[in-house]
Amino acid sequence: MAARTSSASRKSATARKPASHRKPAKKAVAVKPGGLPEWNLADLYFGIDAPEVARDLDRIDAECKAFEADYKGKLATETSSPEGGVWLAGAVRRYEAIDDLAGRLSSFAGLIHAGDSVDPAISKFYGDVSERLTAASLHLLFFPLELNRIDDDVIERAMQAPELEHYRPWIEDSRKDKPYQLEDRLEQLFHEKSQTGYSAWNRLFDQTIAGLRFRVGNKEFAIEPTLNLLQDRSPEKRKAAAQALAKTFKANERTFALITNTLSKDKDISDRWRGFHDVADSRHLNNRVEREVVDALVASVRAAYPRLSHRYYALKARWFKKKKLAHWDRNAPLPFAATGVIPWTDARKMVLTAYGEFSPEMAGIAERFFTDRWIDAPVRPGKAPGAFSHPTTPSAHPYVLMNYQGKPRDVMTLAHELGHGVHQVLAAKNGALMAPTPLTLAETASVFGEMLTFRRLLAQTKNAKQRQALLAGKVEDMINTVVRQVAFYTFERAVHTERKSGELTAERIGQLWLGVQGESLGPAIEIKPGYETFWMYVPHFIHSPFYVYAYAFGDCLVNSLYAVYEHASDGFAERYLAMLAAGGTKHYSELLRPFGLDARDPQFWDGGLSVIAGMIDELERMG
Repeated sequence: MAARTSSASRKSATARKPASHRKPAKKAVAVKPGGLPEWNLADLYFGIDAPEVARDLDRIDAECKAFEADYKGKLATETSSPEGGVWLAGAVRRYEAIDDLAGRLSSFAGLIHAGDSVDPAISKFYGDVSERLTAASLHLLFFPLELNRIDDDVIERAMQAPELEHYRPWIEDSRKDKPYQLEDRLEQLFHEKSQTGYSAWNRLFDQTIAGLRFRVGNKEFAIEPTLNLLQDRSPEKRKAAAQALAKTFKANERTFALITNTLSKDKDISDRWRGFHDVADSRHLNNRVEREVVDALVASVRAAYPRLSHRYYALKARWFKKKKLAHWDRNAPLPFAATGVIPWTDARKMVLTAYGEFSPEMAGIAERFFTDRWIDAPVRPGKAPGAFSHPTTPSAHPYVLMNYQGKPRDVMTLAHELGHGVHQVLAAKNGALMAPTPLTLAETASVFGEMLTFRRLLAQTKNAKQRQALLAGKVEDMINTVVRQVAFYTFERAVHTERKSGELTAERIGQLWLGVQGESLGPAIEIKPGYETFWMYVPHFIHSPFYVYAYAFGDCLVNSLYAVYEHASDGFAERYLAMLAAGGTKHYSELLRPFGLDARDPQFWDGGLSVIAGMIDELERMG
């Protein structure tokens, strides 16, 4: 998934020549002791100049054109025939195979670009592949459009054929988009224009962020090492890093404001044409979650700000013997926290041991990410900030990107992304069309992985002060995952709503940002000058508008799910892995039913938030 906005930045590493310009070995090679692994993308393609890339791009072109020639204009008639179900199943299988191959190409281009977004050759390759795939997929646009125009009773009759029944979840899910589809030529225009529209602005954002440099003292850093300094033990370094971030962001505010305004208007145009009423409705549809459920989640979290973030930051300020903390001290390491860098080998052992105690199968899947080099861990100039797990395509396997710098939060990020990775591996058996999971449940697997790791670390920590530091760190992570992400969602709503009335200046966007941050952080955090620019680096606002509430959804859900686990009899792990293996074949409500959970219950979210409040209670008792 997209990089977590709450994730810490990590310790820098020596830059290496980009893997895309090498001929990586097919087999994984050992990482030197204590070293950080770089991913081996050879399971997709050997490099950007590999002949297999050109071959598969030509193959995609040919197969998309052949698919259009064989099926366009025939779906309604053929599906109505006595053997319509078998005929349509054959078409869906071909569509899925094309989707898998396209996913392999686009994933490779995207991962190479994430590894080094400032290399001109890589940027050209990324752009060229994107253009080729967009052009080829134009020949496929008709298929879901025609499929959704078939009468319900005809489709239902056709799905009595076992071959088509297999695809029932995908077909029924696709038909939920029917009210928002446009006429074929308009869909084609939207699709083609995306390359010079939102996709181009996304790319500009990525390249701009990767190219920024921040002067702290006598040194210049990229964004990840600079953000990492906000967690340095030195208050002077934290302050200097925050001021360096603000200065560079301010110098680039016109670019970021233009990107934000343009993408917000682009989304507004699309929403208007498609008939979405609320600014976030298209995201809710994509997540297959009801607007009322999200509204209840957001209202519950905002109402809980005083007993969560406000109370915790007041407690943290006391630990620092201050009445208030400057915003650059929000994630400062606690005075009584252990010092030192956590080696990569230790982080690996922590996560795999925690996973293994829950389920040997889960740990076995996670271990492959290390042994087969499915992880890219070092910080490099030009590398994408944050962390993500990319599912690629079912015929391959996921890859994890992170920027590991040895902080305790980096260990939690590793546990988080491997949760995604395990989920993606298990769901892959459903095929390219039914493996993808809505973001709300996708974040459940990742946050559950974090919780397993945290609980194990807490159980093995005997020193009272270190237990306090560990518990406080978990509370901070939960606040970053729940409170901060809901504040982000509130900020996005304000920007997109106000954009309908005209462009927003960088100053106005900063005012909206300060408003929601002040509300969520509370009176114990003093927002100093410069913080009004910190909205500029959050990639979710650009790549996935309104994505962020999925983190809060997942965290609160996991708190409830973990409570079930703690009181469950044997068989919980099997039920949990079965839920992950379902991929996108079931609605979240159906997947949660075996655990006795119902996210549509208005009281549901309060239970998850009470877990965080209970941890803060415990911290207050510790003093």
